[in-house]
Amino acid sequence: MIRKIICIDEEKCNGCGLCAKACHEGAIDIVNGKARLVREHFCDGLGDCLPNCPTGAISFEEREAPEYDEKAVQEAKRKKMNERMLHEGGCPGSRAAQLAHSKEEGPVPTGRAVSRLAQWPCQIKLVPTQAPFFDGAKLLIAADCTAYAYANLHEDFMKGKVTVIGCPKLDAVDYTEKLTAIIRDNEIRSVSIVRMEVPCCGGLQRAAENALRTSGKFIPWQVVTISRDGQILD
Repeated sequence: MIRKIICIDEEKCNGCGLCAKACHEGAIDIVNGKARLVREHFCDGLGDCLPNCPTGAISFEEREAPEYDEKAVQEAKRKKMNERMLHEGGCPGSRAAQLAHSKEEGPVPTGRAVSRLAQWPCQIKLVPTQAPFFDGAKLLIAADCTAYAYANLHEDFMKGKVTVIGCPKLDAVDYTEKLTAIIRDNEIRSVSIVRMEVPCCGGLQRAAENALRTSGKFIPWQVVTISRDGQILD
């Protein structure tokens, strides 16, 4: 197809790499000291790389090129995130991982409770916005107090879902931006919001609802409110 796509003048290119960093789709690599458009189907033609080029080596052109493949771009981003999680160091407490018992879908053995937490970390502030465990996930956004007020949270709400938790009052943060990125950049199948009846939990619900709207996706979602004495109110 004929479409607008970037063109890199290798004679002007000084190999600084700023364009590759600015290209969120990963269409540009530095090859033999020069910037090259190595994945034409990753280039969306919007030109985020242009203003970052100090030598003016990048311009637009209209020519035959493969269609922009957003699905392939997102898959490449997920693979890159997965590789980074496997090889990067950092605090063990915030290192992302999928938990083995997350696939236990059967009934709870008699006399023993089973954790249904599918991944680590689970705090909204710590969880990465892109991770393999988000791919095709049913997302549970829960106020952290719900696990103490509602005794059967693991079986009734967490089972089969990826769970992220937070408290907007204690964290003193608006989760909208983080939740928007999680919903927008991953194949989330549904969203469940479990909150307490107390007014401060409204911040968590508003952030989740705003994230759903801002993401531009139409995803099934529901809100469940738990009373302080552990009853489901709606």
